[in-house]
Amino acid sequence: MLSSLHFNKQTRIKVQVFKKEEIIMTQAVKKIHFLGICGTGMGALAEILQEKGYGISGSDQNVYPPMSTQLASLGITASQGYDSQHIPQDAELVVVGNVIRKDNPELLAAQQRNLPLLSMADTLYQECLSNKTSIVISGTHGKTTTTSLCAWLLECAQTDPGFFIGGVANNFGKNARLGTGPYFVVEGDEYDSACFQKEAKFLHYHPKVLILTSVEFDHADIYKNLDHVLSAFEKLISQLPADGLLIANGDNENVVKLAEKAPCKVVYYSLQSKTAEYRVENIENTEEASKFELHTPRGTLKLTLPLHGQHNIGNASAAVALLLELGIEPSRFAKQLAEFKGVRRRHEIVGTYKDIIFIDDFAHHPTEVKATIAAVRDRYPGRRLWAVFEPRSNTSRRNTFQQDYIKAFMGADRVLLAKVYNEESIPEEEKLDVQKIADILIRRGPDAHYIPDAQYLKEFVLRGISSGDVVLFMSNGDFGGIQREIFDALGKRRIITDPSNIKMGRVPKAKAST
Repeated sequence: MLSSLHFNKQTRIKVQVFKKEEIIMTQAVKKIHFLGICGTGMGALAEILQEKGYGISGSDQNVYPPMSTQLASLGITASQGYDSQHIPQDAELVVVGNVIRKDNPELLAAQQRNLPLLSMADTLYQECLSNKTSIVISGTHGKTTTTSLCAWLLECAQTDPGFFIGGVANNFGKNARLGTGPYFVVEGDEYDSACFQKEAKFLHYHPKVLILTSVEFDHADIYKNLDHVLSAFEKLISQLPADGLLIANGDNENVVKLAEKAPCKVVYYSLQSKTAEYRVENIENTEEASKFELHTPRGTLKLTLPLHGQHNIGNASAAVALLLELGIEPSRFAKQLAEFKGVRRRHEIVGTYKDIIFIDDFAHHPTEVKATIAAVRDRYPGRRLWAVFEPRSNTSRRNTFQQDYIKAFMGADRVLLAKVYNEESIPEEEKLDVQKIADILIRRGPDAHYIPDAQYLKEFVLRGISSGDVVLFMSNGDFGGIQREIFDALGKRRIITDPSNIKMGRVPKAKAST
């Protein structure tokens, strides 16, 4: 029997498109059409709803692997492009991704057919969160890794959690699961929900437990300033019930200020404070893992985390705090922290060739860039570190953080900066001046270069790389696949692994002057 989205007569979804009318659903829904189905979140939600028994179809402007093949393997049809004819005649509900604009032909067709519209966030809450303990992981940085850590530790504690993550958690091989247990962990994104719902997704998840990792200015395309960002997080915290829980990063000034307004219990985790309920001390780094002590209200835990960087130790501390606050004994999960496999494209090793290590990371905000470089330094001290960066996010393409990027890259030995992605869409007066960043960096220490041509950038790396180097690629997109292309090309050139084997040629004598 098909389960369905049940809306009683009191449930109203206000659709702020066109006539701003209210759509009331009183019948059970069986067929759902997704607009923007190949997005990471939308594709995952489609898979969950199919698992629940719904008939799923969808469209996207870019239907390509891996999401297209994943959907096809599930028997879900994903149409290329947007056309009114793509919406099946028997569709009863349309889920609208936040990439969809108001003039999208399928959105217009759905409106003309009086089909109910829901954002991904509302659909996720209705189908996955409403009847479970909603655990929302939010913050400017660290959401994806922290959500994955929470899901993994809850899995180790045999609670069979549901989860919805903004990246593929390697322990599960996927980014979403319905789960049968009482907990559902969701990454709470502060970005817009839909073209008819211009507010943060996380405001639709109604948390019982909230982890707040960090708050800074970001998403310059939708937030005016830091105060605007803070107001969104303040609304989120105000949703917590009196018997709820806020787990807050005590090392982030903005988080601490927001936490003071929480209507419920607050506990802090920290690498700096001596008064936080969850305090980190005695950090040791090896190439394989970070080891540290976490002082908790229930005693001190000695933990091993196969990730590096203080930000990741903080993320892990938040996840451990969550389970302890839920009343789960550490014997059920603490040792398994060492088995965490990370998240795809978060400090992910592309490959190693003759002691050259290639790493791919999603970092794009200057705080993330700085933390990621520091984490690689912790893991590989003494090696020459390349930082290869593509300004691709809506904020990183703008000059909002012009000075901050200079500071962020100072921890690298060599910095290669690609051109601003889709730079023609950014007004000239707002665009990040990548050349200026490179010019200032090279005067301050790092060997920095702005290389706008992708082919030249590849050639520069291949000609300059040496055994023992670590090459860190950072972009919130695929960087045009340049990471894999360069790594695959390494085998075609000679890598000197022992400088003592270099034989100096005979230096010709200068001709005698006549």
